[in-house]
Amino acid sequence: MKRIAALIGRTASSCWHHGGPNLASLPIWSPGPPYTCPQVRHLAAKQNKGHFKGQKILKPVKLEKQQKQEVEIKQRMTVYELAKAMNKDIDHVYEALLNTEVDLDELEPETVLEEKWIKEAVKRSGMKYKWAKLVETKVRENKDIQRRHPPDPAHLVDRPPVVTIMGHVDQGKTTLLDSLRKSQIAAQEAGGITQHIGAFRVQLPSGEKITFLDTPGHAAFSAMRARGAMVTDIVILVVAADDGVMKQTIESIQHAKKAKVPIIVAVNKCDKPQADPHRAKEELMAHDVVCEEFGGEIQAIHVSALKGDHLLELTEATVTLAEVLELKGDPTGLVEGTVIESRTDKGKGPVTTAIIQRGTLRKGCTLVAGRCWAKVRFMFDEYNQSLTEAGPSIPVEIVGWKDLPSAGEEILEVESEQRAREVVEWRAYVEEQDKLKEDQQAIEAKQKQHQDIYNKERESTAHLTWKQRRAAMYRANKHKLAHRVSEKTETEELVLPVIIKGDVDGSVEAILNILESYDADDQCQLDVVHFGVGDISESDINLAETFSGTIYGFNVAANKAIQLMAAKKGIPLRLHRVIYKLIDELKEDLSGKLTPVTEENIIGEASVLAMFDVTVGKKKVPVAGCRVQKGQLDKKMKFRLIRGRDVLWEGCVTTMKHLKDDVPIVKTGMECGLSIDDEDFEFRPGDEIVCYSESETKQNIFWDPGF
Repeated sequence: MKRIAALIGRTASSCWHHGGPNLASLPIWSPGPPYTCPQVRHLAAKQNKGHFKGQKILKPVKLEKQQKQEVEIKQRMTVYELAKAMNKDIDHVYEALLNTEVDLDELEPETVLEEKWIKEAVKRSGMKYKWAKLVETKVRENKDIQRRHPPDPAHLVDRPPVVTIMGHVDQGKTTLLDSLRKSQIAAQEAGGITQHIGAFRVQLPSGEKITFLDTPGHAAFSAMRARGAMVTDIVILVVAADDGVMKQTIESIQHAKKAKVPIIVAVNKCDKPQADPHRAKEELMAHDVVCEEFGGEIQAIHVSALKGDHLLELTEATVTLAEVLELKGDPTGLVEGTVIESRTDKGKGPVTTAIIQRGTLRKGCTLVAGRCWAKVRFMFDEYNQSLTEAGPSIPVEIVGWKDLPSAGEEILEVESEQRAREVVEWRAYVEEQDKLKEDQQAIEAKQKQHQDIYNKERESTAHLTWKQRRAAMYRANKHKLAHRVSEKTETEELVLPVIIKGDVDGSVEAILNILESYDADDQCQLDVVHFGVGDISESDINLAETFSGTIYGFNVAANKAIQLMAAKKGIPLRLHRVIYKLIDELKEDLSGKLTPVTEENIIGEASVLAMFDVTVGKKKVPVAGCRVQKGQLDKKMKFRLIRGRDVLWEGCVTTMKHLKDDVPIVKTGMECGLSIDDEDFEFRPGDEIVCYSESETKQNIFWDPGF
């Protein structure tokens, strides 16, 4: 029985391991042969054949190799161009160039990358590069227009001389013109100062005509005076007999000499008791202006512009010099001229004052000046009377400009509007190419500077292995790691953003010339956000709001709606009619940006004689027994305790008593007891106590615009 039980156990165990039926399901005794158990046969089938007829077997899918993105590269790609070619953002390029020799802090979107860094960025991005196909660039045809060749002498006719009146401010230039053309220009000028170039024709009693240009004499308008000298035939240099040669007088002489223009000296204000015409002419000799009475060739006429004395002699001298010069003009062919002034008129749009130098200007002419062009719609003279035509030496106001040209631009006539557009497009293209070339040179210079610095840094570690070099660089830059760029606290720079608006182009240019002399950036930066011609507009207010700027207007207006908008948005509007008042207020605004300087005024000094404790409630309060040596001690002011050369405490006095009474002030020679706000501080005999007050003083900007 034991043997049978063992067999049964062995059989059950074998059946369990062969995947047979459970032991509980087996009978105790089987009629089959002994020592046997059910066998399970595992059939093997081929992989390509199914168990069932007609069943499809799916073939295993082979994983295709992932294709790398191709990036078209070319020489001198910028960071922005590379990011665009890779279809990534700019930050991706920065990350790709991380831990390379490239200085990421200096990388800008327009920075040009070297070829090896372009390839490196592509490789690190898991892409592959291919060179872009070279496209043959065609040389763009020059579409510009130039002045015509010298005219045929047979076409030349006599023309009036163009005379520029120059000199120092407030020496009588405008009054001289007033007397010549019997008008009141000075009464219309703000502050009695001429602030624009005025072009006027004057007909003399003898019938001759002279075209006068009245240039401002103020220091701010040096560029405008220079333009006046470039388009003129004769310069009348006004020198006051009482003041003599001044700063702007010397500048006017230099402009006239640069333009190689003959000079006539008008010694003005000879009617004044303190007048000394002889001294004024002697001063001119120091600047190579030698009058006839001193052996020179320059005529000098003593005049009084206010009383009208000897003005006829001045005009006769001008006409005589013009005859000697034999001034001729060609009234035929295409028009040539110069923009004297430009402005934006509410009813007329962009308007220019010009002097015609060749040809005859008529309505319908197509003109080009710089990057602007015009189809002449209307023409006006200096008295706002309509003109049908204007020949050489005639000043004329031109209406019909698409944009506002700058004063001093050369005016040339073209055959058609299409030709005008071609010229303007070509000039814009040339200007853009010049700017790109300048930018490229600046970029290359910056890259060379960085490369030189990098090479210099590598020279000291050239003998080391790359691991040693890396360790050395880590040690050298370890102090920088504690202060990352993102964690640096940048000091707030003082900046005054300004928007400049003027009535004419010349005024805006004059103001910008003044601002170019600004040299106090270390105190407060001056940022010209925008400048233009015309009244204050809504876009100016929005721009000022964006930049938190201030609007300065010269001879322009701001309607009530604009003023309300500016007040609502907190935009300061500074409107002026005199330029030096505008600059004065600008200086005030710059000074207002500066942090006030704290000044300390010593009120009194005392010395500590003894130190003792006073019981107040349950506390013991240290008290210093003092004697006032100088001035007085005021309890409301600040105090400082000095021991030797060291300042040990600064603060306020909590109690000040004379004998047993609380007193606000203790004067010289009196004794008092002091307790301070620091109860743990211990006084010592010999300590000095200083009572002082602090006051804030407004800083002034150091900039000197010259007037």
